[in-house]
Amino acid sequence: MRKVKNLTILLILAATCLGQESVQEGTPAYRNPRLPIPDRVADLLQRMTLEEKVDQLAGGRRRMMTIQDPEGQAIFQKFRELFRNESQTSTHDAAALRNQAQKYLVEKTRLGIPALFQGEALHGYMAYGSTSFPQVLGLASTWDPELVQQVFTAAGDEMASAGTNQAFTPVLDLARDPRWGRTEETYGEDPYLVSRMAVAAVNGLQGKSWSIDRHHVIATAKHFAVHGQPEGGTNTAPGNYSERIIRESFLVPFQAAVEEAHAGSVMASYNEIDGIPSHINHWLLDRVLRQEWGFQGYVTSDGNGLQMLVETHHVAADKAEAARKALAAGVDFDLSDGSVYATLVDQVKQGIVPESEVDLAVSRVLATKFRLGLFENPYVDPDYAQRITNSPAHKQLALKAAEKAIVLLKNNGNLLPLDPTRLKTIAVIGPNAADVHLGGYSRDPGPRNQISILDGIRKLVEPGVKVVFAEGCKITTGKQGWSAWYENKVDIPNAKSQETSIRAAADLARKSDVAIVVVGENESTNREAWSEEHLGDRDSLDLIGAQEQLIEAVVATGKPVIVLLISGRPLSINYIKEHVPVILEGWYLGEQGGTAAANVIFGGVNPGGKLPITFPKSVGQLPDFYDYKPSCKMGVHRSSLSATV
Repeated sequence: MRKVKNLTILLILAATCLGQESVQEGTPAYRNPRLPIPDRVADLLQRMTLEEKVDQLAGGRRRMMTIQDPEGQAIFQKFRELFRNESQTSTHDAAALRNQAQKYLVEKTRLGIPALFQGEALHGYMAYGSTSFPQVLGLASTWDPELVQQVFTAAGDEMASAGTNQAFTPVLDLARDPRWGRTEETYGEDPYLVSRMAVAAVNGLQGKSWSIDRHHVIATAKHFAVHGQPEGGTNTAPGNYSERIIRESFLVPFQAAVEEAHAGSVMASYNEIDGIPSHINHWLLDRVLRQEWGFQGYVTSDGNGLQMLVETHHVAADKAEAARKALAAGVDFDLSDGSVYATLVDQVKQGIVPESEVDLAVSRVLATKFRLGLFENPYVDPDYAQRITNSPAHKQLALKAAEKAIVLLKNNGNLLPLDPTRLKTIAVIGPNAADVHLGGYSRDPGPRNQISILDGIRKLVEPGVKVVFAEGCKITTGKQGWSAWYENKVDIPNAKSQETSIRAAADLARKSDVAIVVVGENESTNREAWSEEHLGDRDSLDLIGAQEQLIEAVVATGKPVIVLLISGRPLSINYIKEHVPVILEGWYLGEQGGTAAANVIFGGVNPGGKLPITFPKSVGQLPDFYDYKPSCKMGVHRSSLSATV
């Protein structure tokens, strides 16, 4: 999905016509919780106007933006202020505002249809102050579905308690080209591992019962489908593979999420398969998903995915044609500004689009609201939301997940664990040592709730041990940390300009007993590529900038060296592999990453993580994943890191 700065403005989602007529006396069938959901949906649907139906498919946003009622205007203005000052808004106040919006919809609108608030929860609820768990590739490295279910149970509770009802996660793409910037969002390359993590994540978010309570949210399996091995590793590029390969590999995790965990929603992917964009692919969205797998939820577009049918894929002349094709293929919800599906009102009136197609999509959205119990209980407890968000228990879970995510790739001479009683000075070096890197789809959990590698080491060692720091070099200039994910203009410093700082770092290492070098990538170089520059997708997997020169200089001092990789994809680390005695892969470790790394380095925790993805020696080995066909000679010529450690 694209940038989500205004995602929460899916505000009064699927709100019905915002007139002031109150609900009729008596209890209509759709308000009777004892009736089956299909009966309630059918009763409500026959009461709705065409405009009200299309509002369900376009999120109600366009109608809210033009509402004339003063009370409704005031609520909408409060949400605008929330978006402008999101970092200063408490969880309590955000939950209270969503309650206010729900109260308005339920009590002041004609049919009283509650909102469906949506948000991101890739590795924790994407809201300021919420718990940030390790990025997904790190969670995959735990190889622990039970732990992953616990993580998403916590994330779902933080999300639901704040009044948000649907999470746009889990990402179930198979990462089979690590040049792709969204590799960090995946559970790796193996269909079986990803499918087990899929079930765990969906069960954590939704719970295991069909009815979803106020501590859980609807999960959204994405990106459907064949999105994780795009041509050239370029985001949104075609995924042109045979149907056999698609079914044997790419569809396996989605099928598990639907058939085993009963995921409530599926998001169509941006790419095309065999020349057909997923947003208009009848075979994918209807035959496979609904007819073969029995999917009972609703399909949402990806952000601006319907506009891309016009602007990128050029399979529709305008938004109206895009709406017709996507609706007919099985896309039920327009996740953008709503302008594409807003055209359906006139198209139905003109007889271009059958109203029955609109009714089918609306019924799926309404059924989701009934499954969530929003008609009976649309409100949350703001005090509970404030109490549960980044609670001590959730922080401890984030620490446990980070500890289990760290992979020990190499430990020559049993250098690890370090014994702090035998050390006087420890040099912590590198561009990723002092900053906390959370990866994409993150928000700041708060300065007191995030611990860098440098801080984690300083807090753990004995008082008599001196910890010194040198950055050595920069990966990129400008913003650092999670907010750099939004930067579209990023500079990589010239290696020659880093020579002085590299020498200073090497001098520091020379005066120390051991050097811990923290390198890799950051949120600017490893991310979803939505800009024209396709920032985040790469044509090389080598360390960026002067990082390798930094490591060479530190190794040349003759002091013991430990390299900790913080990254969102496997990197080509050939020099490190040959010359550094200890290598750890941390991916993005979340808010408690510094404490977890220190616990591993000093022996408090045994690093038990396993790689969920192959490390190629160079991009020339791509595609490079372990379960290649017998006719492929990859196993003869490749000597990737994952095959040798």
